[in-house]
Amino acid sequence: MNKRIGCSWSGGKDSCFAMMQAIDQGCIPSVLINMMNEQGKISRSHGLPKAILQQQAAAMNLPLIATPTTWNEYENNFVSVLNSCRENHAIAAMVFGDIDLQAHRDWEEMVCSKAGLEALLPLWQQDRKALVLQMLEAGIVTLIVSCNTLLGETFLGEYLSPALMERLEEKGVDVCGENGEFHTAVVNCPLFKNAVQLPAAAKVLHNNYWFMDWQG
Repeated sequence: MNKRIGCSWSGGKDSCFAMMQAIDQGCIPSVLINMMNEQGKISRSHGLPKAILQQQAAAMNLPLIATPTTWNEYENNFVSVLNSCRENHAIAAMVFGDIDLQAHRDWEEMVCSKAGLEALLPLWQQDRKALVLQMLEAGIVTLIVSCNTLLGETFLGEYLSPALMERLEEKGVDVCGENGEFHTAVVNCPLFKNAVQLPAAAKVLHNNYWFMDWQG
């Protein structure tokens, strides 16, 4: 394929495995994109500080475009970043880690179309549980960094494993977290030249959702 791609990089397992799959299909990663909160301190989706995202990017020797945005300006800013990456990094497509939420795919295809890019979803319509097992078998090391109140604060900081997947199922929670039940951060994977070093973190409840409050 030899297609230069950008990746919508949340820092979590799905975007990581999607990029791994795209690389296996012959794509060449050129840039990571993450949308941050208004202050540019933590990511919109997973609440990860920029320092962790930068560690991940450095471990892959890829540039990270971390863009502060409000929710109201999210789409416009995302399209603007896509245009910039098409021009400055010569990408032809963007990789996304969504699995089966059609509304997400529709939005991703729409914003990519506005920027003259193709939207690639390598994980699309695959079985959620099978995907998580594939991620673990592929060497992705990842932990829960935010979760809903059904799971609660005790699940924060837990590393994804077959045993944890059983505990999630006992709670009635999708083991992939595709519906937003929890989010993860990848600390190591075959794409990384070294593992990410996580700072200490407290646990905070914000808008009925638990987050790691990273120190430093």
